[in-house]
Amino acid sequence: MPEMSQKTWWIVVAILALICVFLGAELLQRGTAIEGLNSQNAVLSVEKDQLILDLEKMRFAYDTLETENGLMLAELAAQQERIDGLLTRVKNGRWELSKAQKEAETLRAIMKGYIATIDSLNQLNVALLDENLAMKEQVEAVSEENAALVQKQENMEEMLEAGRTLQAAELTAVGLRMLSSGRQRDTDRADRTEMIRVCFTLLENRIAPVGRTELILRLTTPSGTLVSGDEASDEASASRVIDYARERLEACIFCTPSEPLEAGLYNVEVLQAGLVIGSTALELR
Repeated sequence: MPEMSQKTWWIVVAILALICVFLGAELLQRGTAIEGLNSQNAVLSVEKDQLILDLEKMRFAYDTLETENGLMLAELAAQQERIDGLLTRVKNGRWELSKAQKEAETLRAIMKGYIATIDSLNQLNVALLDENLAMKEQVEAVSEENAALVQKQENMEEMLEAGRTLQAAELTAVGLRMLSSGRQRDTDRADRTEMIRVCFTLLENRIAPVGRTELILRLTTPSGTLVSGDEASDEASASRVIDYARERLEACIFCTPSEPLEAGLYNVEVLQAGLVIGSTALELR
């Protein structure tokens, strides 16, 4: 093999030097690029961890939201499932980080809306509770003025219904015996009483229904049994239908006992629609 000339040698050396410089520059450039990628990957890793942390905090925040609204509860559950799905995709690296961050921002905005809505509902519930408390205080005030009604109802609706019931006042009950002439005479003797007359005054009531209504007379003997009359039922001694026009009305109900009466104190009650609207006592000796 012929020896290279000095000139040729220097040319080879120069070419080798250039190649070394080129390779060094390329290696330096690739090193810089790799360093940049490593730095970028480190930033993305930090952002991914932060996003996962934010999503987990958001998921916990949804767990702390409380509401009794059924529709709202269903919507909160749906958003929790959405967060769980996004968390899974982010952890598994199946979603672009930027896209996941935008989705997280959307979920955060939705959560803020839910918080505001639930807060408004809670404030409304507090207002309703205050209003209910005020109404209860009003009911108690009315109950003090209507002691008779407060024993018959436990709430406002029952009180209103009781207010529409007629009230009988000035009740009088007397025993009657029939004379041969057909006339009646008062008696306080049990063995002579053939009929009992109960008279009363129906008070004016502007909210009571107008028209025909049945009044029931219930007589209870001193021994606690019901006095049975000619047209009596298992719960009534006698009855009468009156035509009420929301004005004072005087009326009487007569009861003819089907059995002899015993001496003692009788309880006399007048009822309308199953409610006692007046009572008195009758003593026979």
